[in-house]
Amino acid sequence: MARPPRFDTDQLLDAAVRQAATSGPAGVTMSAVAKAVGAPSGSVYHRFPGRSALLAEVWLRTVEGFQEGYFEALDTDDDARRAACAAARHVVSWSRAHPEEAALLLYGAEDFARADWSEEHVRRADRGNQRVRASLAALAAALGAEGPQAAECVTLAVIDLPLSLVRRHLRAGGPLPAHAEDLAEECTAALLGSLPAGPATSPGTEAH
Repeated sequence: MARPPRFDTDQLLDAAVRQAATSGPAGVTMSAVAKAVGAPSGSVYHRFPGRSALLAEVWLRTVEGFQEGYFEALDTDDDARRAACAAARHVVSWSRAHPEEAALLLYGAEDFARADWSEEHVRRADRGNQRVRASLAALAAALGAEGPQAAECVTLAVIDLPLSLVRRHLRAGGPLPAHAEDLAEECTAALLGSLPAGPATSPGTEAH
């Protein structure tokens, strides 16, 4: 019977996340990851053909893990405003539970060498981005947010605002305060309160 591999893909990616959180994307190298887990460099190359593939997987696994919970939050309530507030809370609560992964979101895909990614990695990233845009469009419609300014308000309320709260504390090197989720929700609710009263239907349904 073949002996199972000593170092699996998730172990290597976990080590890469830690490297990125402490040293930035530039600190994520094949040799650094191998050294962090006590593996021979060949173990890393066996799973990732090169550094660009490693960086792509680190970024995509992190973003997809965040997005999975984010989409679930948007679907938690039939009331679009409450769902939007739940999504804002998720940004903070996920970051609190995953501080190292959240540190990666201080960067962008370009910092993780997107220009050198394989076509499949690029398609995977694009699918996630398209899903985010579709979810925000559905949320805006459910809120009755018509026009580019209103749509921008929705994006600011449920993505930019809670992320800026998280980033401020991460960049300062301190933990998120206990009130961060409540503050994100309150600010999101206040910003969405500036929108005209809409049908507030579920984000998954179209407003009529």
